[in-house]
Amino acid sequence: MAAPKKGRSASAQSKPWRSLALILIAIVALTGGMFASGNTTPRLGIDLAGGTSITLRAVPERGQESAINKTNMNTAVNIMERRVNGLGVSEAEVQTQGDDNIIVNIPKGTNSKQAREQVGTTAKLYFRPVLATELSAGAATASPSPSASSSPSGKASASPSGKATAQSGEKATSGSESPSATATQQGRAVTDALKADATPSAGATASAKASATPKASTSASPSPSGSAGDDATAKLQAQYTALDCSKESVRATAGKGVLPTEPTVACGKNSSGVWQKYILGPAAVDGTDVKKGQAVFDTQGAAGWIVQLDFTGSGAKKFADVTGKLAQNQEPQNQFAIVLDGEVVSDPRVTTAITGGNAEISGSFDQQSAQNLANMLSYGALPLTFKEDSVTTVTAALGGDQLHAGLIAGAIGLALVVVYLLIFYRGLSLIAIPSLLVSAILAYVIMSLLGPAIGFALNLPAVCGAIVAIGITADSFIVFFERIRDEIREGRSLRPAVERAWPRARRTILVSDFVSFLAAAVLFIVTVGKVQGFAFTLGLTTLLDVVVVFLFTKPLMTILARRKFYANGHKWSGLDPKALGAKPPLRRTRRPARPVDTKEA
Repeated sequence: MAAPKKGRSASAQSKPWRSLALILIAIVALTGGMFASGNTTPRLGIDLAGGTSITLRAVPERGQESAINKTNMNTAVNIMERRVNGLGVSEAEVQTQGDDNIIVNIPKGTNSKQAREQVGTTAKLYFRPVLATELSAGAATASPSPSASSSPSGKASASPSGKATAQSGEKATSGSESPSATATQQGRAVTDALKADATPSAGATASAKASATPKASTSASPSPSGSAGDDATAKLQAQYTALDCSKESVRATAGKGVLPTEPTVACGKNSSGVWQKYILGPAAVDGTDVKKGQAVFDTQGAAGWIVQLDFTGSGAKKFADVTGKLAQNQEPQNQFAIVLDGEVVSDPRVTTAITGGNAEISGSFDQQSAQNLANMLSYGALPLTFKEDSVTTVTAALGGDQLHAGLIAGAIGLALVVVYLLIFYRGLSLIAIPSLLVSAILAYVIMSLLGPAIGFALNLPAVCGAIVAIGITADSFIVFFERIRDEIREGRSLRPAVERAWPRARRTILVSDFVSFLAAAVLFIVTVGKVQGFAFTLGLTTLLDVVVVFLFTKPLMTILARRKFYANGHKWSGLDPKALGAKPPLRRTRRPARPVDTKEA
């Protein structure tokens, strides 16, 4: 009878307990981690657990009605998806509806208010030169103006409270911090400040783009008398005079709908927490020039949570140019305002050009507000302005019924697989059923751990993917068992049949699982929303199938092949040679000696 090959196969045959111990240790460790983290059930998606559905409608800005198109809508969907996933939310659905609506579905358990602010906020960031500033009604004087200083690292920082630091020299030098003028003094010559800006709204030209030099220089000549620029100047002055930043309703609309190439009015808080109003020039730097935003805690100073900004190459040059020109002006026209969605979040005074391509926004941030701002800046500004049309709560009643039906279908499918194994493979089902159980335990534990780890949420398509995986896993067992039976039909005993069948079965199982995993990976990449849940669980369970077959099914088969019930081919073992139509046992025979030719040549 043919003996099993020596070497690697013999070693694997003699040490199956090592593989079984390895997978059992993995199960115990993962299960312990699941209970230790408190996440003992998989996180459910919106269709199973309910959640919040937000409807956003694109609103055209003045002069940009044609911006509501398919390209910008798709761009907005992509940005919203990245923003909401930046909050640790997975399985959130963001999709267009019609020509100007976007539907955002967020699963239960998420801070829906925070998510609403993230997905719908335009996050338009501009750096504008300050032309004039004045306290809102009720304030007598302005607080000390922000100052700028320089140090080697080339970093700039600005805060809502008004502090700013810039670095460009070898030694830090502090600028003066003389008190800014009173409201009456700062209200001085508002008309002159407006006329000093050479780019009124009606006369904006290509030179007034965001990359242009800010028009706050006192050397700029006023617009010709009687031109459209005078009308725009008068209109802006009237807006500035009527602006009352102490009223929230006024602040919500101040500066909204103004093109970045136009001067505008805006509101912001000073270092004393008092609202004041500004006249701002055209944007010199915008949010698209920011490469990255990151929320960090200042451990070296007392700034608390800050938002670090990294500018692009062109953005760094624009920022250096505008700060260099502003540093030559007199107060308040040596200040620039950081304007986020129409509100001034910081107004640092500049005494030197800020180079290096880095900046910090610091001040009255807590961790959440800093992370929200950094998140919005990192993923970019929405190309359109959106209005929240409706917010509804999605119940899980329908999804719960569907989940119940899906689980019943899965149980029926599993029961049919078990019945099939019992009928056709008899004793071999004692290997296949525990293998299915191990695969199910690993899938459940891993999906429970992936919920808090990567935000994975189990939705109905994901449940379908797990049910489909039952067939894929059972198919691997069948391939292995049939290879063993083929070897027994050839006349081999069970132990060598197992070791000879394994390399052939292994190759077939790997090819089959690779095709399934490749299909799941492609499906996950090219689809969005719920279909990704199906692809994810299909890919995960396919990988687990390989692990279980290699570390559990094959070693267990090797161990049981040593038992008389299987080795002797009991009729209920599923390996009965007679029932399989086996040939007579293979025997080694010597080739007969070649007869000697006695004839002479």
